[in-house]
Amino acid sequence: VQLQASGGGLVQAGGSLRLSCAASGRAFSDYAMGWFRQAPGKEREFVASISWGGGSTYYADSVKGRFTISRDNAKNTVYLQMNSLNSEDTAVYSCAAGPTQATMIRSEERSGIGSWGQGTQLTVSS
Repeated sequence: VQLQASGGGLVQAGGSLRLSCAASGRAFSDYAMGWFRQAPGKEREFVASISWGGGSTYYADSVKGRFTISRDNAKNTVYLQMNSLNSEDTAVYSCAAGPTQATMIRSEERSGIGSWGQGTQLTVSS
């Protein structure tokens, strides 16, 4: 599956933004989906994941309560709604597709991620 992330931009602290990741190719609903981010000088980190049907989600502690991951299988798209943004959220955000949520959540299983989308930049100004 090919992934295309979009929606990044410049936002003031406290603001909101929604990222989108459109998929093409193999059946989107076969995949668990995830969002990752990488800030300058830091390693890529897990942000959120969602099961193939959308019934199960998981979040990094740093975004829990502020970010919401969702998916629309009819539109082959996964979203990341980001609220109460702060400067520590500034990063390049990428989406990923894998067989299970565990593939996203557990670093030792991330070699199982089948597809990565190109990143979209989020910059939060204070």
